Amino acid sequence: MNAAPERSTFELILIKPTHYDDDGYPITWLRSHIPSNSLAALYGLADDCRRRQVLGPGVDIVTWPFDETNTRIRPGRIIADLERRRAKALICLVGVQTNQFPRAVDLARPFIEAGFPVALGGFHVSGCLSMLPVVPPEIQDAMDMGISMFAGEAEEGRLDAVLQDAWNGTLKPLYNYMDDLPGLEGTPTPSLPPAALARNEGGMSSFDLGRGCPFQCSFCTIINVQGRKSRFRSADDLEAIIRENYRQGITAFFISDDNMARNKHWEAFFDRLIELKENEGIAVALIIQVDTQCHRIANFIHKARWAGVYRVFIGLENVNPDNLLAAKKRQNKITDYRRMLQAWHASGASTWAGYILGFPGDTRQSILRDMEIIKQELPLDILELFILTPLPGSEDHQTLWKQGVWMDPDLNKYDVHHRVVHHPRMSDAELEQTYRDAWRAYYTPEHIETVARRHGSIPGRNPVEPVRFMTMFKIMFEAEGIHPLEGGILRLKYRRDRRSGLKLEPSGVFHGRLAVETCRKLAIYARLAWQGWRIGRKVRNDPQRHAYTDLALSPVIDVEMDQLALFASTAGGGAAVVKKRGEDLARARIAAGTPKSLPRPIVAAAE
Repeated sequence: MNAAPERSTFELILIKPTHYDDDGYPITWLRSHIPSNSLAALYGLADDCRRRQVLGPGVDIVTWPFDETNTRIRPGRIIADLERRRAKALICLVGVQTNQFPRAVDLARPFIEAGFPVALGGFHVSGCLSMLPVVPPEIQDAMDMGISMFAGEAEEGRLDAVLQDAWNGTLKPLYNYMDDLPGLEGTPTPSLPPAALARNEGGMSSFDLGRGCPFQCSFCTIINVQGRKSRFRSADDLEAIIRENYRQGITAFFISDDNMARNKHWEAFFDRLIELKENEGIAVALIIQVDTQCHRIANFIHKARWAGVYRVFIGLENVNPDNLLAAKKRQNKITDYRRMLQAWHASGASTWAGYILGFPGDTRQSILRDMEIIKQELPLDILELFILTPLPGSEDHQTLWKQGVWMDPDLNKYDVHHRVVHHPRMSDAELEQTYRDAWRAYYTPEHIETVARRHGSIPGRNPVEPVRFMTMFKIMFEAEGIHPLEGGILRLKYRRDRRSGLKLEPSGVFHGRLAVETCRKLAIYARLAWQGWRIGRKVRNDPQRHAYTDLALSPVIDVEMDQLALFASTAGGGAAVVKKRGEDLARARIAAGTPKSLPRPIVAAAE
């Protein structure tokens, strides 16, 4: 009787790197706020490779996913485990953005020295190769070190090829698929095992339903990495993703599409989610991203809420039309901002908006003025402030590179939280101080209470919810010194993980400084948490809270645009009003149809 053929194992180590803080230590948390879509997508593809036995029927593929934002990565320990098992392996650094590139290379170095193959892919590599005529020096140096670069997306058998080459010891220096972006329909389901998902706050997972964007924003990398032609998954794909995660007890998701409102299948997606909820009790909680024109799409907001959307991120970007035009953000019309935000507010969804500072026309005075306008005239909850940054892969970066304009050589700073270029109207110090002051101007105790009262005015809404998130944002900025989107629960910091090139601090110095820093942070945490708790309790217990209103909540038809500083403070704002009135007059001459009624009312989000 013949013996069964001996089986082999190939181990795939997927690592989503973090980046370094200002002291050179990786930003890692016990629990992270935002799940990694890249990690989930690659894990799903790898699991599909395992099922299809792409390395042959005698080779098992074992995949280990690690997100460094919530897991300490110790290359020495991983190497020792692999060597003890005498395993063949490939180390993949996935979803690497520009600010994460230095950390990714530092993580790769010990694996390369130990003789294990390493591949690296993500927006930095893809963006640079799509927009620059030469390979940037940091990418070339990494390739010379022995790291294999991957540009593009890994669907349609691209990951198969990388795994096969790694198994055969023939890994190529570069895999460039930027000219051949794959379709998404029917591709493997993005997923992560329960142990990895447990490290995300609330057990949330992430997936995408579409890639690519038709717009031309000059600061954006997505259009040059994922393309301007949109590609989509199907409603069947969505159902498969939901069911796969539901079996693991995961019902909360961040849909990472840059603009869900421009996904041509949005209604089919929402209808399928509604069916799952109504017919099988499979209810999900969703965070989506949209543009400022989403409210013009009939039934979009209604169905989004019905399907489970409780938080929406909006690319507001700026309130000055001149700045929007300079960035080629022509699709944003500030005359629609109030109506759009009021529609989301009335639905009960929480609104989070991205806002960019540092456009060429900005001054300290104009930025701080605009903060006050937003606070008073727009019913917005969370404002996420960013410094205008020429990210590699964007048109802005390409333009400055061609012109030979100075850009900070430290890629770790390209996190839209640090200044990396000189501003034409503000000194470096003034721009940096203005950025900090803009955060503080928006997140005052008074404005946190205002936002809470706006939420509290809606029956069924809990005014404590926005207070909690605004307080968290304030804590991350004030105590941790990082952008709140990089935040998490309980910061982890280790002496030996410091960035290469920086001196390893003596144990006593490191731990003494860490103790002092921790005490300072705890004091800030306690003070701001107490402040937030008092605000939330005050608003929640106010018997008149449902009667609250203010200028931001006033119907657009009740407020003449000329009375709003949103339009009166800039020449572009005044011109936008004139244009808007002309468009309204033209539409008034055309008979308007009556929108079809929907069978169910909008319901408040679960608290």
